[in-house]
Amino acid sequence: MNLKPLGDKVIVEVLGAKDKTAGGIILPDNAKEKPQEAKVLAVGSGKVLRNGKVVPPELKTGDKVLFGKYSGNEVKLDGKEFLIIQQDDVLAVIK
Repeated sequence: MNLKPLGDKVIVEVLGAKDKTAGGIILPDNAKEKPQEAKVLAVGSGKVLRNGKVVPPELKTGDKVLFGKYSGNEVKLDGKEFLIIQQDDVLAVIK
C-alpha cells in the first residue's frame, strides 16, 4: 500500500457487514447496518501534544478493531476502499 497516515491517523480496511442476524434471519442489502469492524493496515507516528511531545500510537498493523459508526473518511485507491480514522475514534481492539 502506498498510503502512510500522518500523526494519530489510522488506515483500516472495513470488514463486511453481517448477512444474517443472530437468530438466522437473512438480511437484504438495504437492511444491513454499516459495519464497525475493521483491520488496521497502517498507523501514523502518533499524536503531537501542545508541548511538542509525541504520544506513540496504541494500535499496530494487523489489529482488528471496532470504531465509531460515523467515523473517518472513505478513500478509494487501486480499486479498493479504505477508511482513514483518528486513533481516538477506535473504541476497542478485538482479541
